Amino acid sequence: MKIGVLKESYPGERRVALVPVNVAQLEKAGFEVWIEEGAGDAAGYSDEDYTNAAARVAPRETLPDFQLLLQVRSLGANPEYGEADLEMLSPGGYVIGTCDPLGNPAAIEQLARRGLNQFSLELIPRITRAQSMDVLSSMATIAGYRAVLLAASELPRIFPLLMTASGTLAAARVFVIGAGVAGLQAIATARRLGAIVQAYDLRPAVREQVESLGAKFVELELEAGESEDKGGYAKQMGEEFYRLQRELMADVVAESDVVITTAAIPGRPAPLLVTADAVGRMGQGGVIVDLAAERGGNCELSEADQRVVSQGVVILGPTNLPAEIPYHASQMFSTNVTRFLLHIATDGVIQLDREDEIISETLVAHGGEIPQARIRELLNLGPPAGTPGGQDDTNSPGDPPAPAEDGGQTPPAEESTEDPAGQVDPNYELGAGLNLVYDSGDKETEDGPQPGGGGEEEDSELSWRESSEESAGDEDPDDPPQQEDEVERDSKE
Repeated sequence: MKIGVLKESYPGERRVALVPVNVAQLEKAGFEVWIEEGAGDAAGYSDEDYTNAAARVAPRETLPDFQLLLQVRSLGANPEYGEADLEMLSPGGYVIGTCDPLGNPAAIEQLARRGLNQFSLELIPRITRAQSMDVLSSMATIAGYRAVLLAASELPRIFPLLMTASGTLAAARVFVIGAGVAGLQAIATARRLGAIVQAYDLRPAVREQVESLGAKFVELELEAGESEDKGGYAKQMGEEFYRLQRELMADVVAESDVVITTAAIPGRPAPLLVTADAVGRMGQGGVIVDLAAERGGNCELSEADQRVVSQGVVILGPTNLPAEIPYHASQMFSTNVTRFLLHIATDGVIQLDREDEIISETLVAHGGEIPQARIRELLNLGPPAGTPGGQDDTNSPGDPPAPAEDGGQTPPAEESTEDPAGQVDPNYELGAGLNLVYDSGDKETEDGPQPGGGGEEEDSELSWRESSEESAGDEDPDDPPQQEDEVERDSKE
């Protein structure tokens, strides 16, 4: 089976879907890898690197037709330019990439009408054996890190506490909203830079992860009820809940130098969490980085990919931060997609075992049909022909089923319009890729910084400023926990 990797056509996209180190794995597995000339240049991978890894590199006009196309952004996530890439595929070919199936279901329908097959990497289920394929967590790790660097470059203050001959420089106060993978990475990065960090998430279960990174977990007097869905994502709450949440959170926002918001709900507009009034209460020179700007934003004043200044506060709305660190973002993406491909293929041929949750959850277009009930509902389509439950169980010619990894005992995941990923395996650890090595004391050890051990500042969830000057001499800049290679899914609010 011929695999094609093209230069990404989405404006500003610098990542590449496959890096040279993974080429040998795919060649050994029976695939024939073809790379468009210059596909990896923007990410720091040269054509020579691919050639040395035994890939076939050629200009686009001389590339053969592929049976499989690997992309960072396929049609749904690249609606303006993505269709031209599909011309490189053989009839009945496969596309593996991110495609925004819940946000742009019309693109999935377009692929199905062309007789092409699509695997959506956003829908990798949150189960232990799929963690190494989890593209969203990989990219969220990069986004959380980069968001803090953007904030630090805009803030007219330094992040760490410094005691100098010229006096004491107080540490910056950072507030992170949403403690999924992006939020946790933002917390860890801000702590590395020496900031005092607080974080909020409507799921109380993440408190331990927040505190293990040395941040304080902000508790708001709200009745969240069932705040988490089957996929581990924060559920969409009622408008009254969000109104109260905004009012209570405004006090924390007002006392922060930096606010980083990461709250998003798959396939739906992002919840509004930071109002214009709350922005106006921030100090001059404050910074907000809204990672949900692509879905409308968590901040009322955010604009996608724009730098907005309101009442002295800078508001950034980046929509593609992983592309700003393309070398490592590509490395992580490539590893995820390689492991996914090796899982679904045998001897260089894709095997569609519909009893395998990883395959059934990610296959969004196949044989002219859309097998996912959630996407069909968004398109106002009925069940696929000949499949009473709305599930297309027919394999295409040449795609014999492979035995399920669990002997065929894995039950199909329950459908949910709010959850793009299926049920969470109890062994799937959110934040497992962050090495959380902390003690309960408040002194720094050689393993890393320790969360506060019950000092006066710990007694107040909402007031930072009152005690900052008096406690400045007692605070030490914090070193970060080290991040392991394993990454996991961003649980988005």
